[in-house]
Amino acid sequence: MTTLAIDIGGTKLAAARVDENLQIRERIERPTPASKTPDALREALAELIAPLQAQAQRVAVASTGIIRDGSLLAINPQNLGGLLHFPLVETVKAITGLPTLAVNDAQAAAWAEYHALADATRDMVFITVSTGVGGGVVSGGKLLTGSGGLAGHLGHTLADPNGPRCGCGRIGCVEAIASGRGIAAAAQGDLAGCDARTLFARAAEGDAQAAQLVTRSAKVLARLIADVKAITDCQRVVVGGSVGLAEGYLTQVGDFLAQQPPVYHVALSAAHYRHDAGLLGAALLAQGERL
Repeated sequence: MTTLAIDIGGTKLAAARVDENLQIRERIERPTPASKTPDALREALAELIAPLQAQAQRVAVASTGIIRDGSLLAINPQNLGGLLHFPLVETVKAITGLPTLAVNDAQAAAWAEYHALADATRDMVFITVSTGVGGGVVSGGKLLTGSGGLAGHLGHTLADPNGPRCGCGRIGCVEAIASGRGIAAAAQGDLAGCDARTLFARAAEGDAQAAQLVTRSAKVLARLIADVKAITDCQRVVVGGSVGLAEGYLTQVGDFLAQQPPVYHVALSAAHYRHDAGLLGAALLAQGERL
């Protein structure tokens, strides 16, 4: 049975036909609409889905934000252009006429990455560092979503009580500092207005300010991983996302984690499925693995 998998992120929308062997047969990607209206997202989804839906028997959606009772609730509305509430399952069902499942994108990615592990790991945490910072927790071989869908939103834990205000309303969240949006917001002088991709490129060229911003992000993420180890006693942390998978970033994170006391050390690895982990995790859940 073919699954139409959809990934809704702060920067991009992706959709793919995924077969029962978890192989992507066709994939389409579009920018996430910047408009703050539900109509803009609805229209973008309809355009994205149209070329793929005829051959699908079900739909699985992985989305940034909290998924509660089929609705998307944006914990940081800035990551979806200001959108706060969206009837996600209802909308996709109306577009496709197919059974639809929806889950947070980092939770979905965690499930895919857990199934990609070749060892006997039962407790794993996935962290994505991209437009925002998200996470998913697998404990005892089970994906944790929480009664309200909030489980794993690690980017909204505290990094600096004197730090910048996060889009969720709190002060000093990990996301406000370590995410691509957070890195870009802290750039000053001739780097002001640059996006994270540009700042990483400038850091690789030797720009001191850009390198400092990337290092600050990596240091914050390493402290988060130490906290996660203390809370979950996980055996492995898998890191994904456009920032998390940027060249040299995970190495920096590992170096900073190594400076923590040994009890907080944990095995680190880059996402096996790279940028398709959310798509594949949602498809995997739709195949019969229940939340």
